[in-house]
Amino acid sequence: MAEIKNVLVPDIGNFKDVAIIEVAVKVGDVVAAEQSLISLETDKATIDVPAPFAGVVKEVKVKVGDKVSEGALIVTIEASGEAAVPTAASVAVAPAPDAQAAPVAPSTNPSQPPLAPARSTPVGAPLLRSDPSAVRGGAESTPSPDLLPPDKGGVGGLGGREGFESAGLAHASPSIRRFARELGVNLPQVKGSGEKGRVTKDDVQNFVKQSLAKPASGSGLQVAEMPVIDFAKYGVIESKPLSRIKKISGANLHRNWLAIPHVTQFEEADISELEAFRKELGAEYAKQDIKISPLAFILKACAITLKHFPDFNASLDASGENLILKKYIHIGVAVDTPEGLVVPVIRDVDQKGIVQLAKELSEVSQRAREKKISAAEMQGGCFTISSLGGIGGTSFVPIINAPEVAILGVSRSAMKPVWKDGEFVPRLMLPLSLSYDHRVIDGAAGARFTTYLAHVLSDMRRLAL
Repeated sequence: MAEIKNVLVPDIGNFKDVAIIEVAVKVGDVVAAEQSLISLETDKATIDVPAPFAGVVKEVKVKVGDKVSEGALIVTIEASGEAAVPTAASVAVAPAPDAQAAPVAPSTNPSQPPLAPARSTPVGAPLLRSDPSAVRGGAESTPSPDLLPPDKGGVGGLGGREGFESAGLAHASPSIRRFARELGVNLPQVKGSGEKGRVTKDDVQNFVKQSLAKPASGSGLQVAEMPVIDFAKYGVIESKPLSRIKKISGANLHRNWLAIPHVTQFEEADISELEAFRKELGAEYAKQDIKISPLAFILKACAITLKHFPDFNASLDASGENLILKKYIHIGVAVDTPEGLVVPVIRDVDQKGIVQLAKELSEVSQRAREKKISAAEMQGGCFTISSLGGIGGTSFVPIINAPEVAILGVSRSAMKPVWKDGEFVPRLMLPLSLSYDHRVIDGAAGARFTTYLAHVLSDMRRLAL
C-alpha cells in the first residue's frame, strides 16, 4: 500500500527564514526523484529543494513569498513504493497518516555544508546555486525535468517526460529555469537541443539572440503574428519558396519600414528638353553600343542635388544622436532581376559624365541579372534610386535603404498639358517620389530637395555645373 510522507526543508546551512521564490509543483502532480519541488533564495545563493523519491503530490504546504527554515513542511507525497535513501544531507521524511501528523525533524550535521565535495549527491539533497551554471558535488548537475507554465516561473503540471510532451511545457533543469527567469525568457517557447529535448543554457541564449534580431524588436512595436491558414481547403494551391535575395531583402525592408519614420514627398519634373537631348546623344553613341538611358541623367542630377543638400547624403550613427556627413557621393540603383531586386552602387557619381554613367549602369545591370555582381559592389551607398519608369505607374512610396536617410522613386514619364506663357503646352513630365527619414529631415527640407532636383532635370545647363 502506498505511503504518504512529509517532505521537509533539509539542512540548508545557517540560513533561516529563507524566502520561497518558486513552487514547482501542485496537488496531483506526478513527480520523479530529484525533481525540484521549491526554490529558495538567500542573499548569496539560490537553493533548489528536490523530491527525495517519486510519487504523487497530495498537499502543498507553502507558497511563493513564504519564508521557511530547516525542518519546515513543504509538501506531502504519496510515495510510489521506492524507499528514500537515508543520508545526513537528505531531506527529512516521515510517515504522515493524517493531516495532523507532526513532521519529523531532519537529521542534521552542523559541520556539514549543504554542498558536499563528493562526486555524487544522495537523492533528496538540496541543490545550492550561486550562478546559472549549477554544480553538484563537484560535477555538473543534471536534475530531473521540471515544469514551467507559459506565464509563471514555475508551477508544474504533469511529471515525467510524457507529462512535458502532453502539456507542451518546458523540459529543463531548475538551474536553466532560473537562468531563463533572470533573462525574462518565456521558457516554453524555447526549443531544447539537449538529450530528449531538454532545454540547455545555449538554447536560452540563442533564443534571446534570435528575439533581439527580429525586426519588430528594434522598433519597440508589439506586432501580432500572422494567422496560420490552410489555403488548400479552399482550392488547389502550389507552394513556391522565396528566392534567397527576396528572403534577405524582405527582412531588411521589414526592419527599415518599422524602424524608420518615413515621409514621402511627391514632385514632377519637366524633362522635355532632357529627353530630346538624350535621344540625340543615344543616336550618337549607338555605334559604340552604349545605351544612354534617362537614369544616367537622373543619377547626375541627384549627385548635384545631394551636394546642395548634404544632410541627404548622410547616415545616423549607431546611437542615433549624431549625423555622419559623407564627403563622397555613391548612389545605389535598384536593378530588377529574376531572383528579386539587387542594388549595385555607382561610385563617385559627381565626378563622372553622362556617357560614363550610362556605360557603368548598363554593365552593372547586366552583371546583376547574370548573378555576377559581388557583395562589395552593393556596399557603401549614400542614396538610392528606384526607377520603375520602364514599366509604368504614376507614383509609389519607396522604402528607405538603411543606413541611408533618403531614397528616390522614379515613375513613368507622361506627356501633360502645362500652363506656360499664357497657354497650355504639351510637356513631358517625370513623376518623382522622395522618401526620407523624418528623424533627420523635416518636411520643408524634403520639399526643397525635390523642387531643386526637378529644377536641375528641367534645365540641362545645370547638369554641367
